[in-house]
Amino acid sequence: MIKNPYKTVFFENSPSVISTYSIVGEKEANGNLGKHFDQTLSDDRFGETTYEKAECKMLSAAVKGAIKKAGYNEKEMDLFVGGDLLNQIISASFTARDFEIPFLGLYNACSTIVESVIVASMAISGGFAENAVVGTVSHFSTAERQYRYPLELGSVRPPQSQWTVTGAGSFVLSGVDKGYPSVTSATIGKVVDYGVTDVNNMGAAMAPSCASTLVRHLKGTGTRPEDYDLILTGDLGALGSKIFDKLVKDDGFDVSLNHVDCGDIIYDTVESEFQGGSGAGCGAVVFASYVYPLLKEKKINKILFLATGALLSTVSSGQGESIPGITHAVCLENL
Repeated sequence: MIKNPYKTVFFENSPSVISTYSIVGEKEANGNLGKHFDQTLSDDRFGETTYEKAECKMLSAAVKGAIKKAGYNEKEMDLFVGGDLLNQIISASFTARDFEIPFLGLYNACSTIVESVIVASMAISGGFAENAVVGTVSHFSTAERQYRYPLELGSVRPPQSQWTVTGAGSFVLSGVDKGYPSVTSATIGKVVDYGVTDVNNMGAAMAPSCASTLVRHLKGTGTRPEDYDLILTGDLGALGSKIFDKLVKDDGFDVSLNHVDCGDIIYDTVESEFQGGSGAGCGAVVFASYVYPLLKEKKINKILFLATGALLSTVSSGQGESIPGITHAVCLENL
């Protein structure tokens, strides 16, 4: 059911998130959350001949890991929903050929993980599926090659840039198993463009859409920021988080006490990693490894997860286009 005018979706049959799995690179494992990840790579190529093949293998491993942890097998999954950052979402599509699961491939840049959760939740709540697995992945070396410069050039990174996370996260959602954290509502984002053209400044490009979606979700649900134990954003980074907080405050809400950004916490210090982490795998692995266990163990009981995405391409950037942003939100809580 959609409640106008804020377009917030409420799930009458709230699907449960019954398992998560995360796999990351060595750099991520050496950051703040290293002990929480399920699997760490000692080789960023993951034994493959290219970084792109490694990215596919990572997502496949995450999907298999989430299904196994859920106590299910592949045949019991009705749907696989996911995406990545590469052209034609080849990492997710090539991963899907490893499974006999119906596949919906999505692209909303780094917001794809929450978009995937929303689509899977709609399918489950609507009675079109019982169990679904979602997953996203990113890789520093593939993203640099596609969006910026090949690593071999040794290009200098500007201070406003973020570091694309090498990581894959996957979750299993079920309409059958209860007693787990549930997806109770969602707000689908609108594309927002404040005219940012700097391809290195993803935080500034994404923050306006994040503020827009948060405010619509709060108004659509009749809640306040303090009603959530945690407001988790995907990968605004340090600078983007400051812009987001300011824009939200301009709309009459204060998130300063319970807002945490995945990109801001995944590495040891923001200063040494410029503005922090980004990428389709950033929010996925932080939620899967660190936040979900807090929910499952009921150390926190209600969170709002907003994944942010910058909708650019090398073609659009080369033609001088600005960078539109998109943010999707889901509420997860212990019922």
